[in-house]
Amino acid sequence: MTEYGRGPGSEPWHPEDPLYGDVGWEGQQGHTGHQPAYGGQSQHQYPQQQQEYGDWNSGGPQPYDQQQYQPSYDQQQYAGQGQQYGQPNQQAYNEGGWDGTGTHAHIPYAADPGDPYGQQAAAYGAEQPDFYGTPDAYPPPEPPARRRAEPEAEQPDWDPGPDQGEHAFFAGGGADDEDDDEPEGRGDRRGRGGKGAKKEKKSRNGCACLVVLLVFGGGLGGITYFGYQFYQNRYGAAPDYAGAGNSQTVSIEIPKGAGGVEIGRRLKDAGVVKSVDAFVSAFTSSDGDKIQAGAYILKKEMSAENAVEMMLDPKSQANVVVTPGQRNISVYKAIDTKLGLTAGTTRGVAEKDFKTLGLPDWANADGDIKDPLEGFLFPGTYPAAKGMKPASVLKEMVGAADAAYGKFDLDAKAKALNLEDPLQVITVASMVQAEGKTHDDFRKMAEVIYNRLKPTNTQTNQLLQFDSTFNYLKNESNIHISESEINKNQDPYNTYTQKGLPPGPIGSPGSEALAAALNPTSEGWLYFVATDGENNTEFAKTYAEFEKLKDKFNESAGN
Repeated sequence: MTEYGRGPGSEPWHPEDPLYGDVGWEGQQGHTGHQPAYGGQSQHQYPQQQQEYGDWNSGGPQPYDQQQYQPSYDQQQYAGQGQQYGQPNQQAYNEGGWDGTGTHAHIPYAADPGDPYGQQAAAYGAEQPDFYGTPDAYPPPEPPARRRAEPEAEQPDWDPGPDQGEHAFFAGGGADDEDDDEPEGRGDRRGRGGKGAKKEKKSRNGCACLVVLLVFGGGLGGITYFGYQFYQNRYGAAPDYAGAGNSQTVSIEIPKGAGGVEIGRRLKDAGVVKSVDAFVSAFTSSDGDKIQAGAYILKKEMSAENAVEMMLDPKSQANVVVTPGQRNISVYKAIDTKLGLTAGTTRGVAEKDFKTLGLPDWANADGDIKDPLEGFLFPGTYPAAKGMKPASVLKEMVGAADAAYGKFDLDAKAKALNLEDPLQVITVASMVQAEGKTHDDFRKMAEVIYNRLKPTNTQTNQLLQFDSTFNYLKNESNIHISESEINKNQDPYNTYTQKGLPPGPIGSPGSEALAAALNPTSEGWLYFVATDGENNTEFAKTYAEFEKLKDKFNESAGN
């Protein structure tokens, strides 16, 4: 057979050969090793200029001007016969015909004018250069069934502009939508998932753009906000309400030692002022340092200036003031009044819950004590506004007393002064507070008590004979007490009939009286008389001197 694609024998190419019967190349491509020989005849030139490889699209073999060639089994070189193929100086065929092994000789095609490699000679059996193995070369042609999908061009993450098409994120993916119904066949160059990969990639690019916009927008907004806050805090006026407030009132408790910032914070939390800075500004520009600790009844949404002014007004204060020497019974009445409670409510709480109010361990050491809290409601100013509980007010007073007494080592002091326990120290201080008028009086009064308690006292025989103790048990403050009334009363608190100290304190001693009780004079004082009946207290060391002071008192009283 001499037909193209057939060998000299009667058998065609094997059906399993990938090129068997395949016209998908759209043109017969020469295959090295299966070209027929030309019998040593010169090859006829093409009537037209030879086309480039990519133009072999006629669907069949190209004729050679119908010229027949006789097969030859002798190897001949066309160059030896002086004939060339196509053009002058064209590379001649090196071999032709059969090689005796039953295999058709390799006869390469004539060089293509458009092929840069066509002018290079390659002898039969010689190693052919690989023109497709270089990184920049096109891949060798393959049948359709073996062709691989062409790689997609990398899509830019930026908008190429209107002349190159808009990004799918902004254009809505119209191009992809048009291809949704396009069937996918064997020759689909996009390969598997090509369209889905495009959409997924475009979706990711759109999300990335959105995230970038959000990040930059959020950053710009944050910078603007904090910049404004910085300017307001540094240079802007502090936020403040206007006017004297609304109809709502609140109770504010100001602790001891609180400054403008602490007070302003409490007022802001309660809704009285709008900002701490506004209050501090008004506090420092006025007499804000004169604001005392305690409770205040203020209005909500007041200007800072009005708040300071109202706190300086005593009418706005909701406090209970405990004065030195004040008895508990009067303190209970004051608390009931401030809290708007029924008379006797606070006293009932004190008698019932005194163990839970924070008394020291050594308090209430005597079973004859009339009031366990007597001497432990320390003098001071305490908040007491409507809505508060009596127990909370009493607990703060007891806590103040415990803190004040805790500053001294009362156990050691009691032993040094020949007293039984710290409670007796407080009892002496309460008596000094009730009878004395000045600091000097306090110290001399304390010495009188200690001298009369001595076993060697033969003038009063350890009787203290203090009117204040008798007045306490009677809940009175009377300096004109008859001897018959005193002598017939045998109450433990009556120091005219009972030796030694009363069972407990008779009032709340102040710091000055307590200090005097801990540091009395040592001048031998044993008697004292308020010669004017009120403020002038004179002291004596002997009974004869006491009689003279007593006559002086009677004269001033008109007796």
